Amino acid sequence: MKDDFLRYQAQTTPHPLALEVLKAKGSYIYTTDGRKHLDFVAGVSACSLGHCHPKVVKAVKDQAERYMHVMVYGEYAQEPATELSRLLATHLPGKLSKTYLTNSGTEAIEGSLKLARRATGRSEIIAARNAYHGNTMGSLSLMSLEERMAPFRPLLGDISFLNFNKTEDLEKITEHTAAVILETIQGGAGFILPQNNFLKKVKQRCSEVGALLILDEIQPGFGRTGKLFGFENFDVEPDIVALGKGMGGGMPIGAFSASEELMDLLSDNPKMGHITTFGGNPVIAAAALATLKEITETSLMPATLQKEKLFRELLVHPLIEEIRGMGLMLAAIMKSEEVANEVILQCKEKGLILFWLLIEKRAIRITPPLTISEEEIREGCGIIIDVLKRLNP
Repeated sequence: MKDDFLRYQAQTTPHPLALEVLKAKGSYIYTTDGRKHLDFVAGVSACSLGHCHPKVVKAVKDQAERYMHVMVYGEYAQEPATELSRLLATHLPGKLSKTYLTNSGTEAIEGSLKLARRATGRSEIIAARNAYHGNTMGSLSLMSLEERMAPFRPLLGDISFLNFNKTEDLEKITEHTAAVILETIQGGAGFILPQNNFLKKVKQRCSEVGALLILDEIQPGFGRTGKLFGFENFDVEPDIVALGKGMGGGMPIGAFSASEELMDLLSDNPKMGHITTFGGNPVIAAAALATLKEITETSLMPATLQKEKLFRELLVHPLIEEIRGMGLMLAAIMKSEEVANEVILQCKEKGLILFWLLIEKRAIRITPPLTISEEEIREGCGIIIDVLKRLNP
């Protein structure tokens, strides 16, 4: 299978990990060589309830037997998508009452950008340096790294940048700005938290000049930070929020939510201002609905903060400079990129799955399922510390 994978399936890097997956359950992935691997990555934050959570599997099976795709998005009323949107509205704060369901997080970003320009009649979008919002042409345009953008130019025009957590940069937000788009917690840059009420200050400045604040919750959303949405930790309410990853419990989905007044702008002048064939797919929406109910109706969210404490207690070693992030959105920052690479690759051989971050090369991603047990945390952290001790006895 590995040979065919490399030969026939387009690759994203020259050296993929290429585990040959047989099955996955809970916090473990099982490979065709008979080994099991403790998963500290959860499909890059996507498998919020672990692998093949029984309630998600049941929702998928039940819905697949009723009906699957029947019509392009927005034409038919379908119970899973309707109920998911309704339930989201009960958990989203304030005016964020209407949701557009998409196929992925990056499509949610694209829709958010279009909505901001449509609503304000302005073109300038301001993003943060070292941000990552996805890899489609619009989302890629929000990235400040020229080495990643240059091969694909020309990209979306009228994009400006500010520095995350730099209050002096707020003067860049003016009456020409349609929207400021920020990750609630910067992901690829190293799981960097907003400091000194930065997000609130951005929102205040946006309100002063008539710009919109878009918050990208694709990684922090759905319980990973101890709250359903990461921005709830920072006392700020966006005008538009983009969702994805952990929303689907392992199934592909994204969404963007805003007020009814804003969202209705996409339905007219022009009609079908944003369209998708498979967004809101009933099987996917059923999985997301089951995931949302499980996260909000159990103790999983507050438990993430206790699990964070355990990670911080166990991951102590001279080669670890710091642990960034919050809840179960953590990054262990190593002394060097070389140490990070060695730890990730050696832990893979010892049955622990870790992963890199896109921009901060010293970082090791630790984003396990919200359902991970304390015993599993101790098991995985033990492997990490053993590897570090071998690297630095």
